[in-house]
Amino acid sequence: MSEVASVRAREILDSRGNPTLEVEVTTTAGHRARAAVPSGASTGTREAVELRDGDPERFGGKGVLGAIAAVEGELAEVLVGRDPDNQPSNDRAMIRADGTDNKSRLGANAILGCSLALARVSASQAGVPLYRHLGADQATLLPVPFFNILNGGMHADNTVDMQEFMIAPIGLDNFAEALRAGAEIHHALKAELHERGLATGVGDEGGFAPDLARNQDAIELIMKAIARAGYRAGEQVSLALDPAASELHHDGQYVLAGEGRSLSPDEMVAYWAELADTYPIIVLEDGMAESDWAGWATLTHRLGDRIELVGDDIFVTNPEIVAQGVAQGVANSVLIKPNQIGTLTETFETIGLARRAGYQVFVSHRSGETTDDFIADLAVATRAGRIKTGAPVRGERLAKYNRLLDIERELGADAVFAGHEFSR
Repeated sequence: MSEVASVRAREILDSRGNPTLEVEVTTTAGHRARAAVPSGASTGTREAVELRDGDPERFGGKGVLGAIAAVEGELAEVLVGRDPDNQPSNDRAMIRADGTDNKSRLGANAILGCSLALARVSASQAGVPLYRHLGADQATLLPVPFFNILNGGMHADNTVDMQEFMIAPIGLDNFAEALRAGAEIHHALKAELHERGLATGVGDEGGFAPDLARNQDAIELIMKAIARAGYRAGEQVSLALDPAASELHHDGQYVLAGEGRSLSPDEMVAYWAELADTYPIIVLEDGMAESDWAGWATLTHRLGDRIELVGDDIFVTNPEIVAQGVAQGVANSVLIKPNQIGTLTETFETIGLARRAGYQVFVSHRSGETTDDFIADLAVATRAGRIKTGAPVRGERLAKYNRLLDIERELGADAVFAGHEFSR
């Protein structure tokens, strides 16, 4: 039996130029695999805790030398000599070694790096692609890509309050055509912005970040870009929003500072309903704040039978919190970010719980990304049918989309595109 021979880590930079870590696992049979860990800007308060050094003289306190020491020290002591194929046992052993509820002692970033690298090295030993290793024969569904093509909020330095305005090419024949549509619409939006004298610089996730008077203006611009690129909105390409409402929530009100107004929770729900009546919106992520469970329940009652309501900050990929949401009738879909929970095993537990409750699952990147494409394989392995990993620009975003192109080619005639899962 091949065993884990060594676990090493190094400090690398993410897409925002901040440190993160990459973990490498080597087996006694000579197999080697790496995994890099992303980091978020708009984060839920109950996410697993990434370990940062806090030294102000080095990377402004964001260094990860402590996390690297955890990997090469205590976590290596746990993993060396173990069977890399036993993912649940290995992940549980690391959780026990950390000993906290939120992985704050050894760091969720350190633990996740080890967890993902173990999965990769196990796939390498089996001689199969990662998506096949994780999903077996069911891994044939290519997800709809949700492209974040206009940014605001924490992801851009502009006057737009809402964080992400996305397009979803649901009416195309395959993933490759959906990716082409995303790229063409992104270019069309740039031309539209340029003609109006608006900024065409991009935010953290590759979307444009112009100053606009109203959040609704962003939707109007995207609708024009869809038509300009030759696609039919609502039939071939639909819309999705992630306002990151927790960032807007202050003293019980939702503050749209760019528009100079505040809304009560009920008014916020009415606002989303109005937009859903006006535009072909199929997904609303984090439409209410993570602490506003009553508002979430109202939103779900109002729109849950019409559009997909995705919980991110409220659920943070945590199976215990998702179970609370199911019990209280909150949302109908769960965003999946492995670094919110800290191990691959717990990520799969969250996905399984959501599925058993009839919720959708939606695989996602983070705003601070690397070129690691693990989540592309994860989306196919779990038949999520939905992935968001930014605009169709910037290398750290394209790494995931291009990996999905590879998977679609590998699957050949067995590949199925998930656009059919959305009504249009």
